[in-house]
Amino acid sequence: MPESNHINIETNVPVVMRDGVTLYADVYRPQGPGPFPVILQRTPYDKTTPLTMVMLDPLKAAKRGYAMVVQDTRGRFTSEGEFYCFRDDINDGYDTVEWAASQPWSTGKVGMCGTSYVGATQWLSAITKPPHLAAIAPNVTASNYHDGWTYQGGAFELGFNVSWTMLQLTLANFKTIASGKSVPTDSREKLIKAVDSMQDSFRESPVKEFPFLKGGLADYFYDWVAHPDYDDYWKELCIEDHHGDVTAPALNIGGWYDIFLGGTLRNYMGMSKNGGSEEARKGQKLIIGPWQHGARGTSLVGTHYFGLAADAGSLDLDGLHFKWYDHWLKGEDNGYLDEPPVRIFVMGDNVWRDEQEWPLARAQATSYYLRSLGKANSLNGNGLLSTNAPAEEPPDVFLYNPEDPVPTMGGALCCNPYFAANGAYEQSAIEARQDVLVYSTPPLESEVEVTGPVKVTLFAATSAKDTDFTAKLVDVCEDGCARNLTDGIIRARYRESMSSPTLLEPGKVYEYTIDLWATSNVFQKGHQIRVEISSSNFPRFDRNTNTGNTIANDSTFKPAMQTILHSSQYPSHVTLPIVPR
Repeated sequence: MPESNHINIETNVPVVMRDGVTLYADVYRPQGPGPFPVILQRTPYDKTTPLTMVMLDPLKAAKRGYAMVVQDTRGRFTSEGEFYCFRDDINDGYDTVEWAASQPWSTGKVGMCGTSYVGATQWLSAITKPPHLAAIAPNVTASNYHDGWTYQGGAFELGFNVSWTMLQLTLANFKTIASGKSVPTDSREKLIKAVDSMQDSFRESPVKEFPFLKGGLADYFYDWVAHPDYDDYWKELCIEDHHGDVTAPALNIGGWYDIFLGGTLRNYMGMSKNGGSEEARKGQKLIIGPWQHGARGTSLVGTHYFGLAADAGSLDLDGLHFKWYDHWLKGEDNGYLDEPPVRIFVMGDNVWRDEQEWPLARAQATSYYLRSLGKANSLNGNGLLSTNAPAEEPPDVFLYNPEDPVPTMGGALCCNPYFAANGAYEQSAIEARQDVLVYSTPPLESEVEVTGPVKVTLFAATSAKDTDFTAKLVDVCEDGCARNLTDGIIRARYRESMSSPTLLEPGKVYEYTIDLWATSNVFQKGHQIRVEISSSNFPRFDRNTNTGNTIANDSTFKPAMQTILHSSQYPSHVTLPIVPR
């Protein structure tokens, strides 16, 4: 169908849900009776500003011969009902897909698009198998709203949960929230002050008493805090547990510095293996750029410049979306499925590369062992990262004081660029601390490519009943600059299970696995591969109080002495997927 220069725009079109609540949508479509395939975007971020989250332009879609429906989700802006994160998007998504398919201007083929929470609305719709949902294109979104959205490794993602809920979910929608509740008149002013002094807000404890979202402003926030374990509250919302119910193919787009990278990768892998139809299994696509959340398709990530190849214009992300929809919604034989299913940006080389699978079959899992003479504390210590396993070496010891946590410096964060800056940053200030253990290879004699999943296996003891351990992978350039690549955390009580936590015996050595998700980076000749180990990354994650009490209920902080072992009996190491060059 040729492009149309004439577009019909209908605003505030009512869509009645199964429980009688009316949601409102704006519809963009070419002039004429159609019918047209439909692209649906269900957003909590105001349907009148659909580009604020770097989503597909509805005007472009209409010109390409699509009817695009942009809907405010329940309780957001123009739509009726009460907003509660994730819960109602399951049924509301199904009902809206089927409504769109039944319109006289619709062919009955419906696709979905969107970024972040607008990716969640796609997956939550897809697990219900709407008969007319033909394809989705979830960008930078999760596969599990417990581990990888609200929590990670059992730690509460404080920086994200607080900043996102206060600003994007509550302040941005305050008028609608207040119209349906008896909200104190000074609530908005208090919330604004809390946002403007967010560093202080992050330190409010216990978390369950966080004062700025009470009074019905965001009840779901306190439910998240009350459910630290992976229990029934989370299981009914979990996407990866329902991949077998999803029959729609998915174009998965993520970023190496994105807060939902882990979920993007798990959705691709899980759907490729367990999708609910052959079409869904074989139709999966994956694109991962060097991007941070909220800045998909940019060349500057944090303070690191990845070149023009990383820019959305160079990659033509809109064009890739339309090629996807042209195949699945219009039935065009455009060769899209014949292209390699995976496209990744290889940092260091700063180039795009097509692959046939993820993770890469040719990558060789290689152990780099933590080594030292017992003093790996800070960059000035004697920590070493080596492919040679240790024999007998003294352990490294540091004091973790939750009153003075290691500050966050970049990484996978959201959603306040001032108080929780995300992306790639220089780590020298972090590496100067005595409570950060630093392990580095000698300067590399030749380049080393690391592409794939990264994990740290740590043998450690602590003086506490519960504590945290963190790990970070860093690329060190020839002049000493240190760029973070990826990181992770494990809350000790969840070392064996996210559903059944168990406390520690102080002084006993336990094995911990820290999932650093994944990266693709070429460490150039003369660079060093570095791993940092500590017990905090604040405010990205909440501070473990070390008391053994539930974090949500605890405002008592207790220091913990941490011992990291590396010997023949306890070979602590990082596992890197080395790709032959």
